This record gives sequence, C-alpha cells and structure tokens, in this order.
Amino acid sequence: KEKVLYKDDHFQIIQFEDGMKLASTAVTLVPMKKTIAKWKEIFNVALDDLSHLICPKKIVYCEGRDSPGSGGTERGLDAQVFNTIFSEKYVDTLFVSSGGNTELDQRSEIAFAILSKVLSQVEILVLKDRDISSGRLTSDNDRENYLRNNPSSHRVLKRWEIENYLYDKEVLSRYCAENSLSFDAAAYDQLVTDVNNQNLKDDTPRIRNICGFTTSIKADIFKLNLAKVITPEMQVYTELESCIFNAT
Repeated sequence: KEKVLYKDDHFQIIQFEDGMKLASTAVTLVPMKKTIAKWKEIFNVALDDLSHLICPKKIVYCEGRDSPGSGGTERGLDAQVFNTIFSEKYVDTLFVSSGGNTELDQRSEIAFAILSKVLSQVEILVLKDRDISSGRLTSDNDRENYLRNNPSSHRVLKRWEIENYLYDKEVLSRYCAENSLSFDAAAYDQLVTDVNNQNLKDDTPRIRNICGFTTSIKADIFKLNLAKVITPEMQVYTELESCIFNAT
C-alpha cells in the first residue's frame, strides 16, 4: 500500500489509502507526513499485531491524565499537544502523560529501569510545568536551580504551563486568521500582561471571547486545535523545542 520515493538521500512515502478509486478517478498523490501516527498506520498494515513492538527513540514523560483511553490512546492533554506540535519534525519522539509532578519522577524511574535493560537505545526525559513549587511562584532562578540539581534527563518549561504557550498572541492571532475569526488584540493585551507567569488556564472562557467565538466550545478540543497552527518558524515552537530537546 505504500511506495517509497528517494531523492537527494531523503525519502518520501506515498500512502495508497483504502477507498481510493485509482482505476476510475484521477487522484493527486502527495507525500505522507512522516508522523508517529502515520508510521503506526503503516506498521499496522505491514505487521498487524506486531505493530506494538515499534518503539520510539525518545520518550518524554509529561504531566497529565495518566490512564489511557480505548486501545491505549493518549488522554493527557499536554502529551497530545506536544505530539501534535513535534510529531512531524521529531518522528522518533513520543510524549506520554504520567500523572502529576511527583508521579512523573516515580514512573519515569521505573520506566527507565525496565526499558534500559531491554531497549538500551531509548532515551527517557521528564518534562514538568514551571509550577514545580506546589503552586507557588517559581522564578527563572528557581527553574535553573532545579535543572542543575536534578538528573540531566529532567526538563522544565520556561512558562507556567502549556496554556501559556497555546494562548500566546502569535498563536491565537494565526488561529483566528486561519479560521475566519476576529481576534481582539486590544482585549488580549488588557488580559494578558505576563504571558510567562499568569494563570491563563483559568482564563480560557475570556480567551475564547477574544477569539470571537459566539458559541460554546470544548476547552480541550480548542487547545488541540491551537496546537495544530504552531509551526517551526514561530517563537512559541522555538522556545518549547529549546526547553525539551536542548535542555535550555
């Protein structure tokens, strides 16, 4: 079902999906995006029930709902957001939700102890929100001290939590432009005076209004849709990438 095309030492994959009427209808073929989800589709076809043995090279444990959905699907919002943002560039990285702050430490240590014996090439990282001081204000200096005094596998966001990236002015204005919504820049500037440190999660209804929504929206779906417009040339992407993959 898949055809691999080689060019200049890089490769592209054309995926012939079910339902294509290639014999009777003209179809424009475009290269498949090489994301974790797409690779899983291919291996499901090629290996059937062996597909679960395909392992990423890097697993990033992050905060969020740890219990999986049906079929082992990820239900943690943070992990879903990070997988959405980085799956195309970092095809061998998988973000996994593993509970709260302290649970991350415990579960990542257990995973490392097990996987390092079976799959020695797998790197395990621990990614935390900047609210690592039980809700108290955590300064940039506190963050640096945490990173210096914990294993090199630990990462901490520069902003308070994931909403502080998703509700960035650059992200919201692009989302509104792509979805024919009216972004109220003046109202945003009045609400968001410190995008790094404010508790913006609680301001989701106001953010919704700033984006010009006139109907109710589900918060998690809204946040995942915001993640889809974040691309490598944006400041938000660069900062997250630096925090997670470069430990800065």
